[in-house]
Amino acid sequence: MLNSTRIFAAASIAAMSLFAGSAMADGEKYVIGTDSTYPPFEFVDASGTIQGFDIDITKALCAEMKAECSFVSTDWDGIIPALNAKKFDMIVSSMSITPERLKLVDFSNKYYNTPPAIAVPKDSTISDVAGLKGKVIGAQTSTTHANYAEKHLADTELKLYPTADEYKLDVASGRVDAVIDDVVVLSEWVKSDAGACCKILTTLPVDKEINGNGAGIAIRKGDPLKEKLNTAIAAIRASGEYKKIQDKYFDFDVYGE
Repeated sequence: MLNSTRIFAAASIAAMSLFAGSAMADGEKYVIGTDSTYPPFEFVDASGTIQGFDIDITKALCAEMKAECSFVSTDWDGIIPALNAKKFDMIVSSMSITPERLKLVDFSNKYYNTPPAIAVPKDSTISDVAGLKGKVIGAQTSTTHANYAEKHLADTELKLYPTADEYKLDVASGRVDAVIDDVVVLSEWVKSDAGACCKILTTLPVDKEINGNGAGIAIRKGDPLKEKLNTAIAAIRASGEYKKIQDKYFDFDVYGE
């Protein structure tokens, strides 16, 4: 994404970290950490505001909890350490609930669940997963999708990137042969002008050991906020607020099984 995004993210961290330390001091005030380079789930708009499906869901949850919430953009690779260092109170950033992450943090119940997928250039000769053998695949570092490729696409060369934006640039320019990510992220990208280079090759079978049981909200171990979030997730599902937000971004169900 544009350098201005990174500048904004750094500025946001600097500005918001002062507030995060005292987020719980006077009641229901929470700071939410997110990697704002993952559209349509989280991204920075032209005005410098963090937007996206995850952000709108979080705002609905905060309204349900009668809490005041604010957002801070931070790098994905250090997002769990930052949570545990109390830089913010929760992570809402399309983070899959996996056994490995559960060793470090607690999670709310899932708020969506979609499978991984592969995208390739439109003129690619790759026609199926078998055709990826010996090819270079791009993925964002420290993600379930990178782990999936390491396990299930072991006969490929995996190239890791700090952000999704960077692997997208490389597949568009031919520096990698394919990329792996969430099917929604890739589908939205290939429908955009920026993703006109590419197409979805296929979705992939979910490996629950790697992909987990959907995306959840991460909180520090033992934080009672978990139950509040679970109650709020159930409430916005029941009230129809969840569907209203979902329909703003997608024309299919992302909650999943």
